[in-house]
Amino acid sequence: MSKLLWKPSEERIRQTNMVRFIEAVNKAHHLQIQDYPELYQWSIDHIPDFWAEMWNFADIIASQSYETVIDDPDKMPGANWFSGAELNFAENLLRYRDEQIALIFRGEDQVVRKITYAALYQEVARVAKSLRDFGVTVGDRVVGFMPNMPETIIAMLASTSIGATWSSCSPDFGIKGVLDRFGQIKPKVLFTANGYFFKGQKIDSLGKIASILKELPTIEKVVVVPYTEQQPDISQLPNGIYYDDFKSSASGLEITFAQLPFSHPLYIMYSSGTTGLPKCMVQSAGGILINHMKELMLHTDLKREDTIFYFTTCGWMMWNWVVSSLAIGATLVLYDGNPFHPAPGALWKMAEEEKITIFGTSAGYIAALQKAEVKPGTEYDLSALKAVLSTGSPLSVEDFEFIYREVKADLQLASISGGTDLNGCFISGNPTGPVYTGEIQCRNLAMKVESWDEAGHPVINQQGELVCLAPFPSMPIYFWDDPDGMKYHAAYFNIYPGVWRHGDYIEINDRGGVVMYGRSDATLNPGGVRIGTAEIYRQVELVPEVEDCVVIGQNWKNDTRVILFVKMKEGIELTDDIRNQIRSTIRANASPRHVPAKIIAVPEIPYTHNMKKVELAVKKIVHHQPVLNKDSLSNPAALEFYNDIKELQED
Repeated sequence: MSKLLWKPSEERIRQTNMVRFIEAVNKAHHLQIQDYPELYQWSIDHIPDFWAEMWNFADIIASQSYETVIDDPDKMPGANWFSGAELNFAENLLRYRDEQIALIFRGEDQVVRKITYAALYQEVARVAKSLRDFGVTVGDRVVGFMPNMPETIIAMLASTSIGATWSSCSPDFGIKGVLDRFGQIKPKVLFTANGYFFKGQKIDSLGKIASILKELPTIEKVVVVPYTEQQPDISQLPNGIYYDDFKSSASGLEITFAQLPFSHPLYIMYSSGTTGLPKCMVQSAGGILINHMKELMLHTDLKREDTIFYFTTCGWMMWNWVVSSLAIGATLVLYDGNPFHPAPGALWKMAEEEKITIFGTSAGYIAALQKAEVKPGTEYDLSALKAVLSTGSPLSVEDFEFIYREVKADLQLASISGGTDLNGCFISGNPTGPVYTGEIQCRNLAMKVESWDEAGHPVINQQGELVCLAPFPSMPIYFWDDPDGMKYHAAYFNIYPGVWRHGDYIEINDRGGVVMYGRSDATLNPGGVRIGTAEIYRQVELVPEVEDCVVIGQNWKNDTRVILFVKMKEGIELTDDIRNQIRSTIRANASPRHVPAKIIAVPEIPYTHNMKKVELAVKKIVHHQPVLNKDSLSNPAALEFYNDIKELQED
């Protein structure tokens, strides 16, 4: 049974953007909506009206307003949004040009940089002028192979101000991983840094870039940001130029923001690529803008006076998401490096020093904090903190309780879940509602999300597939190199025609809360009973000797048996006593069907660059099937440990 952990005070509720939005909707439509459940129901019953109100509430800057919100609310995919509108994404993010701090950059080198909104605008103007002078135009692709630093945001805003399409990978990607992505979209300009810091080490990027350029003939200019040293040798890079030499030296520039249709391609994002070449998902400027504004303003309650941080790289969609905070005029904290360097509390020390109000991270980081016995609320002054956001994988009950016990009792913990595909969330936080253990607070406004059983029927208080029954503006407009739309259709619509099947296994309860059970394609089926992997992870987290784990279903004697791989804490061996402890914990707190048939120690758990466990890749290795794209993994060598394990051939 879920336990109530927190609920906002009446005063806090009154001050939320959500309440202001409800008042605006009530006034415009002569309604008497009182709370979030009523607003959510209205938003999915009146989808065009909701997005029209969001356009006004977010004060979208457009040179030409829209004629219709959506041409066909029942068409998915293929609905056209805000036809007739013309706008520019970068113009909306650069609406403020004052002396408030826009960006604070903290790296492992501990040099803090602060950039005002006025200075940010000028820096973008200089880079945009140089890109225009070089010949970058509407529809060209500009890419970043960059750390999470201000120049990455500046390059993106400069590119999109012209109408170019932006795409990025973080510098920890391997050469093949980068080529599998950028090689498909044929970019014209590449921004990179000479290297990056990780765990106190300087890691060079230039050798990797030189190898990448040999396979990317479309790149006509390489702009290099000196980061780990002042004057790196870039002679090995054809068409290479230092960032300061590339950007215009002119001052007082005004940006000419290209006015483009709502559906103009803004970002190209990538699927994880663990089952083949990554899919290149093209997302629209207007769709991303208005969806991010909804999620940041309403679900995150972000305001101009806030300081927001998300621990991310620019290879993860959370980078794109949090950068949109600039459109609200908030202060954005960027961090590049290892979150545990030089000590496990490094990010919380930063939160204290920068007075961060909204702190975003991953479930994996929170679990690691708990294992490391970090007590942020005791060790640091977190009086400014009002919300913690977590995504990447389901957050366990114990991690919920850890946040309220060891971080802060009075804050909103928003576990959020969505995907790169929509550059946003299906389910996330509600600043006006309570927080219960193990539950995501709500389904997002105007996202007609249901849980469907195997027969395609909606279910409540029962596990099922996450589906979305109505279109939303941030759906991909198309996949790259998919002229007939077959890849797009196969990704979401091949199971339920006209209904988006996301691939998550969830349960929606009576009060509208949502529990995540992991990826539905990794769901276990022992004896024909579907089990979400997150149910097992939650129990293994209770065993202090285990640092990490991954669970799969192994095909065995015409059935499926549950196999649990565990990475033990340093200096601890997996003994029969610990195996029995794991089994008894799972049996007592989940069910006998959840108990693994085998528990096997491994030295490492494989993850994608976005810090998601790759159950499917492990399952393929165990079943002697090829893993087609190991470069999508941050630690591909880890898969070798799962090959030909003797115990898996035994009863």
